[in-house]
Amino acid sequence: MSQKKIQQIISPPAPHMVGDGFRVHSFFPGNSISNKRMSPFFLMDYNARIDFPAKKEPRGVDVHPHRGFETVTIAYHGSVAHHDSAGNSGVIEQGGVQWMTAGSGILHKEYHEENYSRQGGPFQMVQLWVNLPAKHKMSPPKYQAITKDRIGKYPLAGNSGTIEIIAGEYNGIQGPASTFTPIQMYNVRLVSAATADLQLPENYNTGLLTVQGSVVINGKKVPQDHFALFENEGVSISITAEDDSVVLVLSGEPIDEPVAAYGPFLMNTHEELQQAFEDYNKGRFGYLE
Repeated sequence: MSQKKIQQIISPPAPHMVGDGFRVHSFFPGNSISNKRMSPFFLMDYNARIDFPAKKEPRGVDVHPHRGFETVTIAYHGSVAHHDSAGNSGVIEQGGVQWMTAGSGILHKEYHEENYSRQGGPFQMVQLWVNLPAKHKMSPPKYQAITKDRIGKYPLAGNSGTIEIIAGEYNGIQGPASTFTPIQMYNVRLVSAATADLQLPENYNTGLLTVQGSVVINGKKVPQDHFALFENEGVSISITAEDDSVVLVLSGEPIDEPVAAYGPFLMNTHEELQQAFEDYNKGRFGYLE
């Protein structure tokens, strides 16, 4: 089968703070990746591994609205607590994933979990914005709390690593996440010198983030904290670890619809954006202190 060709390897952009608890590299949209080039993934903020000092009052992001998409938070180190205007709350523990459908609208806040905040230590997260097709943009808000033990796992031969399936399927193992459009999302964990082979549909938009270690992907070196964007040709990807490595794999069927985005809203038209702001300002997203 023909290989997927790497179109671009992107170095981590300059970091910026989101609130006072997340120091992120925003890989897309931007960095020559348009707001449709990784569709259905619209945005990726990557908090590369850093150490936060202990703090009595947890750092984080205060109340903010969302409409028209989903947020997916993947915790590699540290833990994050959250609350929303629908009365939901919880903690995203290390190794877990939170898949939040904002849908028709929700108020949300997220911050370092209390025990982690008081102790400090390593912190590493990915947050994705996953677009919703027009017919689902006003779906009721919901959460999928995907704990580490629920994630599908495919062991590679010779104890050389594991494919963790968050969404989609790998070699008959299904991921737990329910998605509105076809998505494959994996963590590929490899010991040094091990190789993993993937087969992903040619028409899917595909990108890989090196969360830990340095890897060679289809013959090209991709260092830690770099993002590899693939062309929409070929199906096979070979990942060989130069060190013990973790690679986040994102691949999904594009949503071929207009995109209208502003701030925390991701809609199809300017009129829908105006309606979102009106609904938010009139308190139709509920209330959250």
